[in-house]
Amino acid sequence: MTASRSASAPPAHWSADVVVADGGTVHLRPIRPDDAAALQAMHARLSEQTRYFRFFGPYPTIPSRDLERFTVVDHDRRVAIVAELGRRIIGVARYEGLDETTAEVAFVIEDAHQGRGLGPLMLEHLAAAARERGITRFGADVLPTNRRMLRVFLDAGYAAARQFDSGTVHVTFDIEPTTASLAAARVREQHAEARSVRRLLEPEVVAVVGASASRANVGRVVLDHVVAAGFTRRLVAIHPTARSIGGVDAFPSLVDVPDGADLVVVAVPAAAVLDVIDQASTTGAHGVVVLSAGFAETGAADDAHRQEQLVRVARANGMRVVGPNCLGVVNTDPDVRLNASLAPVVPTAGRLGIFSQSGTLGNVILADAAARGVGLSTFVSAGNRADVSGNDLLQFWEDDQATDVVLLYLETFGNPRKFTRLARRVSTHKPVVLVRAGHLSSASSDSPSMRVSPEAEDALLAQAGVVQVDSLSAGLDVATLLAHQPLPGGRRVAVVGNSSALGQLTVAALARARLVPAGEVVDLGSNAGGPEYGAAVKRAVADAATDAIVVIYAPALGGDDAAVAAAVAAAADGCGKPVVSMMRGVVGLAGPRAVPSYREPESAVSAVAKAVALAEWRARPVGALPDPADADVDRARELAQAHVGSGGGRLDDEAAQQILAAIGVEVSPVARADSGRAALAAARRLGWPVAVKAADPHLRRRADLGGVRLDVASPKDLRAAYDAVTSAGAGDVLVQQMAPPGVAVTVCGFDEPSLGAVVSLGVGGMASELLGDVAYRAAPLTDIDAAEMVRSLRAAPLLLGWRGAEAVDVAALEDLLLRVSMLVDDVPEVATLLLPSVLVGRGGVTVLEADVTVARAHVRPDAGPRRLR
Repeated sequence: MTASRSASAPPAHWSADVVVADGGTVHLRPIRPDDAAALQAMHARLSEQTRYFRFFGPYPTIPSRDLERFTVVDHDRRVAIVAELGRRIIGVARYEGLDETTAEVAFVIEDAHQGRGLGPLMLEHLAAAARERGITRFGADVLPTNRRMLRVFLDAGYAAARQFDSGTVHVTFDIEPTTASLAAARVREQHAEARSVRRLLEPEVVAVVGASASRANVGRVVLDHVVAAGFTRRLVAIHPTARSIGGVDAFPSLVDVPDGADLVVVAVPAAAVLDVIDQASTTGAHGVVVLSAGFAETGAADDAHRQEQLVRVARANGMRVVGPNCLGVVNTDPDVRLNASLAPVVPTAGRLGIFSQSGTLGNVILADAAARGVGLSTFVSAGNRADVSGNDLLQFWEDDQATDVVLLYLETFGNPRKFTRLARRVSTHKPVVLVRAGHLSSASSDSPSMRVSPEAEDALLAQAGVVQVDSLSAGLDVATLLAHQPLPGGRRVAVVGNSSALGQLTVAALARARLVPAGEVVDLGSNAGGPEYGAAVKRAVADAATDAIVVIYAPALGGDDAAVAAAVAAAADGCGKPVVSMMRGVVGLAGPRAVPSYREPESAVSAVAKAVALAEWRARPVGALPDPADADVDRARELAQAHVGSGGGRLDDEAAQQILAAIGVEVSPVARADSGRAALAAARRLGWPVAVKAADPHLRRRADLGGVRLDVASPKDLRAAYDAVTSAGAGDVLVQQMAPPGVAVTVCGFDEPSLGAVVSLGVGGMASELLGDVAYRAAPLTDIDAAEMVRSLRAAPLLLGWRGAEAVDVAALEDLLLRVSMLVDDVPEVATLLLPSVLVGRGGVTVLEADVTVARAHVRPDAGPRRLR
């Protein structure tokens, strides 16, 4: 991307809060002239060796002339980014342009902060700024003994060339992101964000601010919960006068706590929270859990501003924030046993990690999990989610040895593009169950065909392997199965029970879930006990034609529930197939080996169906990204950027066709006519037969309104068609040569502000629009994604051959989808691309119309260098 060479101020997105390797936070921003004193102070704190490595000499102080050159930059050919912690500058990264496309880069990190991953992180941000200014290559001179700096370039994943010259190593590398550099950045991101969460959940010292002698006091409640959980480390209370609260040592302020506190739990009025954060910042705290309400959740501008200040001050001083307005955090690890929350009931230690945006619902989830006997590893309630979010917890749980299954309750997405990226990665080895509260992302367009609906979100989340449910109880139903049973190997489900009525209900539920009964229902009779159930389940799990088993136990009279549960659990243990049950409607875990039990058969079947879907997603081939030889994405980008520079907006037909031609998509020629004579001339030029359509998109896309006439094959027919179309209310008409017969489809590509690039496909016609029969996928599409899009439509039989009709060229349609995906993903200036009339015939596709809108590319969430929201 090429930008102005006379930038007077840096872009706002060059500033960012970031998480470093040890889990702490720092603030990155462009340097300012008033940084001179802070820069000189940092230089004074550098060791002699660090100064020598940076300046190739002693350089005890920075001369005034150099200090001005370092701090006064043009944010174009000369750019510098500083890392701040508290009120100190702790690192500087800079480049100076050598020519139009090459710049020399240099770093210096304060000794106390070396080894925290600041170098590669600052390189990411500096390289992103350089690319915006047209720089494509960095070079650096490094002393051979400065191995740490050489590692910065290697660890960043760039293919660096090294050359020895006059006692230095000259390193050069292209700064365009590569597969290796992006992968390296993702690994560093995961380790850093996971570490930041681990520091919150495994503190050595917890301080509760706001506890009092009154047991009705919020701070006292959480203090008592920490004590009751048996926290294995040190707990202190903060109170202005008390020296002990509930048997816990109390101190007047955080600064009075010997050796400080790692985690600060805040339960004071909102107006006093910032004072607590200021104190925590001076004591080396890793994070704060703010239970206090009165922030952005009120909707008041002042309260929202207070929340922004809270996060800004905390991050600037190296801390993460859980909340505000949250329930708290829980870690059941026997080595920690932390319940720093308002939840009175917490499950025992187990393998389920839970994140809840809502504190109230978090309380319900914990109580329900405890009642079911489902064990918990860790829990975080984020409240207003001002800082720590579900994405951070996914990073933590990805390699947390204590967590096997993740359960999330979300009301909104903070960064859904990042969520789907992380969920896709985590879901390959740990199920991610999402309880979704309605529509989570924003609408991107006034056009219904270019709006991300809840159904579209379903498809995008399913593409990432997320197990979606619509209620808290369903979330725990699925999570219980996934935490205690293996995934099924297929859709064949055996039913074993003692009630024919419940058996038939189970079979009906299987059909609705598109699961297949494995043979007839095994009816053991109302008097069946443990031996009969154990034998029947053993036969079912041994049957190669069975992938899962649903056990129904509902005796009319008496019955030995414990014996039946134990027999079923023993038969299921280690069989490699999931076994679920309905044990007299009891919800929980049946037997000593944890067979899930549900209130009714439908819940059991629904949980199995979700497990089947996850197993099929994991078995699905990843697919390959397209790389067609005739697609020139760079040319498409140049054209789009040129039109943005000229004002942007909707492009005329010629400009739209040029962009599409660059990626190998041809649009059928069309001529506009304002008279019958002009229409006749166009038909003769294009070739008979032709279609005559209203120039007004609303009329021509609704054949029922009379705005379209097809197969016009003669001058006489053309005059009649022209009169008919114009009499329907059209002004000008469009004349286009008739395309080969085929199935009409609509293809869209658009940039959704929160999700990024999205591609959609629907079979043409009002019925499909009214029924919402549209497939969505997040770009970039693989060949597998494109194939699944086509086949996921309810109207797909029209394309694949229906009632004896020959199938159309589906491969050509998939190729078109892949090219559209390339365009909207790689050229963010293309805001919307609508191909409303595509005919898919037996010998290819014909694009009859294209509507392209371009706009200045916004910074996409989860694109570019790592940053916190």
